[in-house]
Amino acid sequence: MNILLTGPPGIGKTTIVKKVLSRLDRPAFGFFTEEVREHNRRIGFDIVTLSGRRGILARIDQRSSIHVGRYSVLLRDLEEIAIPELIRGLNEINSLIVIDEIGKMELFSELFVDTIMNCLDTGRVFGTIAQKIHGVGMQIKERKDVKIYVVSHSNRDRLPQVLLDDLSYSSGEFTSR
Repeated sequence: MNILLTGPPGIGKTTIVKKVLSRLDRPAFGFFTEEVREHNRRIGFDIVTLSGRRGILARIDQRSSIHVGRYSVLLRDLEEIAIPELIRGLNEINSLIVIDEIGKMELFSELFVDTIMNCLDTGRVFGTIAQKIHGVGMQIKERKDVKIYVVSHSNRDRLPQVLLDDLSYSSGEFTSR
């Protein structure tokens, strides 16, 4: 079963995923989307893989034909850095595939959409998805093999243990550290 967290921006979805990964005894491949700040001001987002590679997803000071709000979306690093990491996860049968996040910016890439659909078909995805999303994002949320957890202030502290239990139970082979 694929497990995706959703909730408002800044609620702690990525923090929860990182906490769970630090305690899960299971190989994992994938990426995180991290804010990039300059002088306490958000200027964009980077892609950071679990194997340590980093690339640019969006910036306010770049040129691109794709825009989300004030950000220019740059798909090259998503396709050249994040997607190969996801494919490594597809090829490692016992691994967890981490996708943080499935959001408006990432879904501009047809290659990303095709790759995450293949990942979801394995039932080994653990990640985050934007709360307000349309089109393909809604199709992902509505899949029968996707379990959605809505992160809130009232549940975010206990969710890591719930997710560890869920991931351990659904895999049948892995235990928490």
